[in-house]
Amino acid sequence: MVKNTFCRFCGSLLGEKHVEGRLRLHCEDCGQTNYQNPVPASALVVVDAQGRLLLVKRNVEPKKGMWCLPGGFMEIGEQPEECALRELVEETSLTGKIEDLLGLTSSSNSDYGTVLLMGYLVREYSGEPVAGDDAQEVEFFLPDDLPELAFDSHKRFVRIYLTGYRVA
Repeated sequence: MVKNTFCRFCGSLLGEKHVEGRLRLHCEDCGQTNYQNPVPASALVVVDAQGRLLLVKRNVEPKKGMWCLPGGFMEIGEQPEECALRELVEETSLTGKIEDLLGLTSSSNSDYGTVLLMGYLVREYSGEPVAGDDAQEVEFFLPDDLPELAFDSHKRFVRIYLTGYRVA
């Protein structure tokens, strides 16, 4: 994980200080604690009329060449749902409607420390899937034929969908 070196409030060099019971980045010049917080991201379980799940093959690291759910990092001023639907368009060219929140999870990340991931269910969408942005392929898979997924958090959202939303 990249550790901040300079204060985001005044630009001075940061040191460390015990604040609120933990060693944290702290600026002696302006007195501000520079908290390092999780990075929020969204992912989507998109299901078609045949019960197949939409996956994208990653075209970027980490885990380039592996399959995952469409999704990505939230931007400033964006709601989690907006992030998820924006990423859906960017990676698959589909426009969707969120049906439900599947859950929240977090995972360790070498670049960002901790990623806080929100998973959403989409069954209503329009368009034809076309790989875009950082996806090299887009494909629907039957639940029994899913390839290995790149991220444990995505596996969790798929499992939640398959055990809690699937009609027996």
